[in-house]
Amino acid sequence: MITFHDIKRDPQIRTYIQKADESLIALGFTEHSFAHVGLVAANSKYILETLGYSPREVELVQIAGYLHDIGNLVNRIDHSQSGAVMAFRILDRMGMDAADIAEIVTAIGNHDEGTGKPVSTLAAALILADKSDVRRSRVRNRDTANFDIHDRVNYSVTKAELKINESKTLIKLKLHIDTRYGSVMDYFEIFLGRMTLCRKAAETLGLQFKLIINEQQLI
Repeated sequence: MITFHDIKRDPQIRTYIQKADESLIALGFTEHSFAHVGLVAANSKYILETLGYSPREVELVQIAGYLHDIGNLVNRIDHSQSGAVMAFRILDRMGMDAADIAEIVTAIGNHDEGTGKPVSTLAAALILADKSDVRRSRVRNRDTANFDIHDRVNYSVTKAELKINESKTLIKLKLHIDTRYGSVMDYFEIFLGRMTLCRKAAETLGLQFKLIINEQQLI
């Protein structure tokens, strides 16, 4: 049985993640390397584990989270679909069970707000974990005078927390934004589609989604 540990230590997978991120560096994107995929895997695990899903489902969603952005190696456009195809090839090579591959590939292929939908439990958890990763350390450009809107928004977020309430009815994304660098309107300008997808993903998991910025509930 292929485990998350097996995926993390596979040298080919590490190469694909690193090279995919190098392509995004060249395009001026924020960080999509091991910090991002590691956090997405951890938050995906947190979501399904907290909601009481099986240990195998929790492990599969971690694998999906770790692999979800490898399609950027091919091209940023439609990277979720190309990443799903790459993940299929990798996992099939490693001898993973077809049913497990299917779950992971479906989640990866549906994680992006352009074409993705929360068509499964794993896809829903991956969407929420991926779209909630907004943080200052993702910004590579250190010249604040030349920030684009994505730099401003990520740099402005000094704290981000994704939490499920004790009764397991709500999932909250709580952000603290330093408005010297970006405004709440900046956030919505680039992330409204992502937050809409998060709301749908939460509903798939039987939850309500709430976005709280600087202690004010906005969604």
